[in-house]
Amino acid sequence: MSADLFPSPAAEFIGERPSVPGDVLKDRIDAIDWRTMEQTLSADGHAATPVLLTAAQCLAAVDLYTHEERFRSRIVMQYSAFGRAEYQYFRYPLPTMVSQLRDSLYSHLAPIANRWHAAMCICERFPAHLREFTELCHSAGQHRPTPLMLKYGPQDYCRLHQNLHGEHVFPFQAIFLLSTTGMNFSGGELLLTERDRKRACSSPILPLVQGQAVVFSTKNQTLKYAGSADRTNAHPDVSRLLTRHGYTMGIIFHDTR
Repeated sequence: MSADLFPSPAAEFIGERPSVPGDVLKDRIDAIDWRTMEQTLSADGHAATPVLLTAAQCLAAVDLYTHEERFRSRIVMQYSAFGRAEYQYFRYPLPTMVSQLRDSLYSHLAPIANRWHAAMCICERFPAHLREFTELCHSAGQHRPTPLMLKYGPQDYCRLHQNLHGEHVFPFQAIFLLSTTGMNFSGGELLLTERDRKRACSSPILPLVQGQAVVFSTKNQTLKYAGSADRTNAHPDVSRLLTRHGYTMGIIFHDTR
């Protein structure tokens, strides 16, 4: 099905309505206090953004979930021991808003990622623009896009996991809450669990509101100990959903094989 046949409100999400110019979303991301975001990421391994997507944009994203032709694969978690829910990976070309989120967030996260890698004595550095990083992924055989949408129903949940998809792995990803807590669902808190040599396992609960995102470590998280940097392993998890349905969107920056 061609993009011009998509019904409203999905047309807004894929960028067909001139009332939703791309530079507005970029401006919202540029306006984030990225210095504070970096400090919080370094201290906690995760940091919440302000609300970036409007309620209409979230609704459009949820509406798009039923358009199977926009996705390259669908995963039912209980068949893969990931939990109980389902998610779909977008195919190229990505919907306009997904591409805008990916590009704009990456441009601010890449310098942070490079400082993290320097602190942890990891050699890999990331180019300033997502286009260049995508070319590196493709040259390594990582051609398939990784942004995805997740759908949770009553009693659904997601087990601890990491999103590692090949040789080139960007150390951050973002999850957007598309549903309204208390109206579309209850429960379903995002948990980020970390374990390292110096700290016990912990599971902070991150309350988000519709249109807000949390940025967190994909693999290695830096934690400061007496002025030095150490690594931990970070795992995202979603607790059991209690009522109705909830949707989230994951923005992952590296492609997969």
